[in-house]
Amino acid sequence: MSTDFLDWLDHQQGRQYELHARYINPIFVRMLQTIGFDKGFVRGQGCYLYDAGGTRYLDLLTGWGVFALGRNHPKVRSVLEAVLSRELPNLVRMDCSLLAGLVAEKLTSHTAPHKDQPLTRVFFCNSGTESVETAIKFARCFTGKQRILYCEHAFHGLTTGSLSLNGAGFFRERFGDLMPGTESVPFNDLAALDRALARKDVAAFFIEPVQGKSCEVVSDGFLEDAQTLCRKAGTLLAVDEVQCGMGRTGKWFAYQHWPSVEPDIVCVAKALSGGYVPVGAVITTPKILDSVFNTLERCVVHSNTFGQNDLAMAAALATMTVMEEDGIVENVAALGDYVMARLENMGRDCPFVSEVRGKGLMFGIDFKRPENSFKLRAAWDALHALNFGVFGQMIIVPLLQEHHILAQVAGYHTEVIKFLPPLIVTKQDLDWFLSAMQQALQDTLRVPGAAWNTVMNLAKGAMRAHGV
Repeated sequence: MSTDFLDWLDHQQGRQYELHARYINPIFVRMLQTIGFDKGFVRGQGCYLYDAGGTRYLDLLTGWGVFALGRNHPKVRSVLEAVLSRELPNLVRMDCSLLAGLVAEKLTSHTAPHKDQPLTRVFFCNSGTESVETAIKFARCFTGKQRILYCEHAFHGLTTGSLSLNGAGFFRERFGDLMPGTESVPFNDLAALDRALARKDVAAFFIEPVQGKSCEVVSDGFLEDAQTLCRKAGTLLAVDEVQCGMGRTGKWFAYQHWPSVEPDIVCVAKALSGGYVPVGAVITTPKILDSVFNTLERCVVHSNTFGQNDLAMAAALATMTVMEEDGIVENVAALGDYVMARLENMGRDCPFVSEVRGKGLMFGIDFKRPENSFKLRAAWDALHALNFGVFGQMIIVPLLQEHHILAQVAGYHTEVIKFLPPLIVTKQDLDWFLSAMQQALQDTLRVPGAAWNTVMNLAKGAMRAHGV
């Protein structure tokens, strides 16, 4: 039957855009076709994607960080195949999963490697946004308080609770009233946080050590001082490591770059899946978890249907084992320093580059209106009169079309482009990217030129699509 299915699937190749336009999201299909991203990828292996013609693309998007170990990692796949072959009693519910216990043991070995560290309890869920929703509930239950603080420009997910902590108004618009009791503070602004905590009625302060939408990194000392303020106010420090955790920044968790920081709650997902099965987790302390599950009748007061399923747990266990055995975190630390230094050098030679920022293999480039060139300023102004935040496409589109490198603009209405290489990436792959980036940045300086013509047409197309 599996052979028949694969034969049938092969005969369906090429229909994906038609099917999505008809049944799923026609506007998304139109966007892909407008910027030429409708490549029809048919295979993924390691750091690479392949189209039907066999062209190889370097994947620096990694499914928004999901494919940290690359695509179809053989060691992870072999574990999943072995688990499937055993016909295990999956999701019995009125029992305890061995695999879930083993994942929790390994996960907490990296959040609490020493006996006196408290992050030793785990709640499993299915995604990053669900981990944030869980953390909100746990914080409110433990503290008895309602208010939640988050940072401007934050991204914690798109379900109603996590969306209420979203620092970008674009994502919140048109969806009505969200969860009450939430308030933003500027990122890296300790005085603003202190003022917001003054009434001592805040359940938790949520923060990404490296922001997913902007690649902004917390300032040295900020997390330590924020932790002190939170403890003084009876507020939990909740660290969202859904994107920046699991080795992405050169530590197992990004908050560990500042050794004295001990969060009360850590949210993880994405890379924990190995790129195979959705999985999320909330790592917290015994006191916090025990406040939620505090009686026999409340032993499942917070739960989900597919959390702890065998395939998700096997994928998580295999992923962490590969990371340990293959020195993945160490690879990230070394190559992250290399690529950031090279990009910073390039940025100094390009007047459009405002800043190169990030940590490890999570980095971005922010663009700005140039100061010292009338011609470049005029081109920038003309483009932005048509559409704000489209300049990044002048980099992203040629990276794909000319250099076969897949990446993304970091978000809507932003001048930031972002890169999330697989954590198994090699120096050779990064040199491929750096060479392409050098060329793309140089092309922005040629006005008029092909790069400017392309992005101007994109901006005009976007205006026509909005009826302008």
